[in-house]
This record gives sequence, C-alpha cells and structure tokens, in this order.
Amino acid sequence: MLDLMSALGRRAADALRAAFPNSLDKIPEELVVVRAGKPEFGDLQCSAALQLGKALGQKPRDLAATIATAVGEDPAVARVEIAGPGFVNVHLKDGWLAEAATRGAELRPIGAGQRVVIDYSSPNVAKPMHIGHIRSTIIGEAIKRVLRAVGYEVIGDNHLGDWGTQFGKLIVAWRRWLDADAYQRSPVDELQRIYIKYTDEEKAQQKALGAKGGEAEETDDDGTPKAATPLLAEARAELVKLQAGDPENVALWKQFVDVSMREFDRVYQRLGVSFDVTLGESFYNDRLPATVQLLVERGIAEESKGAMVVFFTKERDGEEMPPFLIRKADGGFNYGTTDVAGVLYRMERWSPTRILIVTDERQQLHFRQLFAVARRLGVKASQEHIWFGLMRLPEGTFSTRDGNVIGLEALLDEAERRALALATEKNAERAEGGEAPLSEAELREVARVVGMGAVKYNDLSKDRQTLVTFTWDKALSLQGNTAPYLQYAYARTRSILRKAETEAGAKPGPIGALAPAERALASKLLGFDEAVEQVARTTRPHLLAEYLFDLSQAFSTFFNECPVLKAEPSVRDGRLTLCAQTAETLKRGLDLLGIEVLERM
Repeated sequence: MLDLMSALGRRAADALRAAFPNSLDKIPEELVVVRAGKPEFGDLQCSAALQLGKALGQKPRDLAATIATAVGEDPAVARVEIAGPGFVNVHLKDGWLAEAATRGAELRPIGAGQRVVIDYSSPNVAKPMHIGHIRSTIIGEAIKRVLRAVGYEVIGDNHLGDWGTQFGKLIVAWRRWLDADAYQRSPVDELQRIYIKYTDEEKAQQKALGAKGGEAEETDDDGTPKAATPLLAEARAELVKLQAGDPENVALWKQFVDVSMREFDRVYQRLGVSFDVTLGESFYNDRLPATVQLLVERGIAEESKGAMVVFFTKERDGEEMPPFLIRKADGGFNYGTTDVAGVLYRMERWSPTRILIVTDERQQLHFRQLFAVARRLGVKASQEHIWFGLMRLPEGTFSTRDGNVIGLEALLDEAERRALALATEKNAERAEGGEAPLSEAELREVARVVGMGAVKYNDLSKDRQTLVTFTWDKALSLQGNTAPYLQYAYARTRSILRKAETEAGAKPGPIGALAPAERALASKLLGFDEAVEQVARTTRPHLLAEYLFDLSQAFSTFFNECPVLKAEPSVRDGRLTLCAQTAETLKRGLDLLGIEVLERM
C-alpha cells in the first residue's frame, strides 16, 4: 500500500506544482497520503490542502479539488470525495485491492546501502540472566530483524559486562566461600550466591565502621559502598592484580566469563536470539588510555579535582548536563571511558550510519552525555538510545546483589509448563470431538512455541517506554491480545488450506467480488509494509504487534461471515487466497518479532 500512497502523493503534488508554477518552493515533491481513520472516509486520505492553503494564498477546498482530480486519474482509484474544509477521501477499486492482496507481504528496501550497529541484551558476567534482561534482549532482537527486513545491513553487538570492580569482589568471594560441588552443578548460580554473600558481609563491615564513626559513605560505579572496610580493601587489591595481568586472577576471570557465556548461549538459543559479535567491556580495555589522551588533545576533556571529565554547555551541546567522568582521580577508567572507546571502535570497524543502544530508562543521561562527546569527536553516525521502561516486581524493584530476582530460565520453564498443561487439555477435547490428537512430541513442541511466544509478545506488544510490573499471570497469559491468539489464527488458516486441498483438491485462486469482510481483510493485509516501516523508523516493535492483532481480528470477522470450504468453487478459491495471504503475513510478522508459529494447535 505504501507504494500506492507515495504514487498518489506525487501525482497530487505534480498537479499543484503545475497549477502554481511560481510557488514551487512551497509545494513538496510528494504530498502526504495516509490511511483513512474510518471506513466512511474511504481507504486513503490527504489533508495537504489544509496545510498549503495559507502558503499558496488559496482556499483549501479549491486546492483539494485540484488534488482530487489528479488522484482520481490513478487506475487504482474508484472515486474521490472532498470533505469538510478540504480533506480528500480516496476510495480504492475492489479489483485493485483484490489483485494487490494476492502479491503477498512486500517490503521496500528503505535501508539499502546503510549499516546499523545495534547494541542490546548486555548481561553481566557471573550472574544468571533474570527477568530484567528479557526486555533489552527481545526488543533489540525484534528491531534488528525489522531493520534487516527493510534492507539495512545490521550488526548485532552483545556488549557484555565482563570487567570492573565486581571481579575483584568475586575473586575474594571465590577464595572465601566457594562450594565446589555447587559450582560443579551450576556454576553461575554458585557465582551469584558467593557474590551476594560478599555483599552481605561488606554491608555488615560497613555498618560496623559507621557505628564506630568510620569514613563518610561513598559508592563505586556499581553502587557498592566505598568506605574502607577490610573486605573492600581486599577486593580492590585483587582487582589491581587482575588489571595488572596477574596469571591466577586472569585465569579465574576467564573462567567466570567462559561459564557465563555457556549459560547465556543456552538462554539465547531458547529465545531464538543471536548476535554477530560479542564484545564485552574487557575488549576495549587496551584502548582506554589512548581514548582519554585523544579527548584531552582535542580539548574535549579536562582535569577537575584530579579526575579527567567532559563539561557540557547548552550553547555547545544543546543542553547543560553534569560532568562526564572519563578517568578517575586514582587513574582508573569507568564505563564512560569504555563507551567512548566503543563508539570510536564501531566507527573504525563498520562505518555505520546508525548506532542504536538498547538499555533501560535509567541510563538516559549517560547516553545523552556519550552522544554529545561523540559528536564533538566528529562522529557522523546517527546515535540513538533505545530506552525502555523498567521491569519491577509487585513489591518493588529487584537487585542481583540482594538476591530477589526471578531467573529468566525459570520464567521460560514456567511458560512452557503452563502452555503444556493447556495444550494437553485442548488435545483431550480434540480426541473427544473425533479429531486426530497431537502426539506427545507435538504437544511438547506446541508448549515450547506457545510458551516462548507468550513471554515475548507480553513484552513486545507494549510500548517499550512503559513500566512493566511483572506477574506470572500477565507474563504468561494465553487469552486476549497475546501471541497464542495470533499463533492460533495462523494455525486456523493453515488448517483451512489443508482441508480444502485434501477434501476437495482446492487451492488458492483469483479473488472475485469482495464482500465487506473480505474487503476489510484485503485492505488490512496491505498495511503490513506500513507497520514494518513504522517500526524501522521509530524502533517501537509494539506497532507491528498492534497491526498483527488487528489483522487477526479482521481474519476472525472474515472467517465468521464468509464461508470458505462450503462456498462455490470460484468464491472458495478466492477466499483461500485471502487465507493463504493472512497466514503468510502473520508468519512473517511474528518472525520479525522473534515469535514462531505452528501448523497445528
């Protein structure tokens, strides 16, 4: 539909430019044509006459008449009406809609020749992935898939948290409290346990120091108290040894990374998520001194109280922001230094036109600062922070250090368990109704696909900037606007097509005259390209989810009002085409969201 909308917009603009040759600078090369908000307003609508009336010194309705005449000459248009102060309502020919609906879900290569780096997921090493990681992971994966679908070359980068203060603490915890048998059974769970143990012990020492009038409390980058406890002093010493290349500490660190990556990869495989590169914070470690030196040489960073920082002004950077720390007073680097080095590396290696970073809302200031620094360094790529609302538990926030998290694998296991229970129940009903029941293997595959789909769609169907309060029932709902509803719509279309072929040897054929429900479904099918391009432009996957739900509802109405298998052969074959195109569009759209479909449910 987008190609037609563009063609009509250009046709209308050409007519106005021909009518007003002395005002060409005031008339765009293509007028905006959009889908009509209500069926009574036609299929498409153009309101450009309202915006151009003052600029051209003309009455909007007169301009609308010129637009209507030009648009009406297109072979796809049945009739054009002028409404209100100057709206142009366009009604398309049924024959054009029917023919266009048979061509399938076509997408325009709007990103051809452009490269995008998208940084998403980014879990911390030595900690199990929890429900808080699901948002960055599946939002980033969906955006990556959509951008590729419209022609962009996309590099998916998993920027692991695999360096920093926490590893000195973890090394101390390893030597003091490791349970070797527990580590053998579940390495990352045991690493998390001893890290929480370390945190509890350090808090106890901090409290004791405070009671004795110890130092004022400060915090490290990760929020851990910085007061001079014996435990923290020990952790700092181990971190210094690690950073200096101590063989024993480096070997431990590599072990932490290796066992973590094995667990991460297992979760990613279950989620159907993949990356082109995995470059953790440690990858940039050797680049940090040169990065700071470059910032100083360019006059971007300067000394302040022994640290190196970047200051921002409204005149130079568009807004005043707090200073951006790139080297601590003790000479240490932080994640700000790493992120600047990361931007420079990405530009050097891939020369992208866009850099997208997917994290939660708490890091908005950090990335505004980072992007401002990058602009001062001459980075030309569009830099976008794709932020999303936090996920909370009903009782409040969760924290790995406090141990009040729900593991991501526990969520996925529960999703499959609930889906299996429902599938088993429905399978018994199939058998009672005389239908061939699904095998045990088929039931488990249904549970896997439906369970994963429910978890993903629960998140992707919401605007990413909304706050999500996690509850099991909401996360795993199988009712209403859910992935199982869309997956069932797909399975139903495939069932109709199978029955048509096996029982009557019928296959999809030409679409004839359109009943109202058929016309509505055909029109909705032609909105796929628009929904996908909206996601590519806005990086908001919920817009595609909304479209797919609307399509499923349009199909449901069609299914209820327009018999398929019992219709006359000529009508039946056209309706089979609508079923086939609905199936293809649902499958392709859900795949862009990272959600699988089933032939039978």
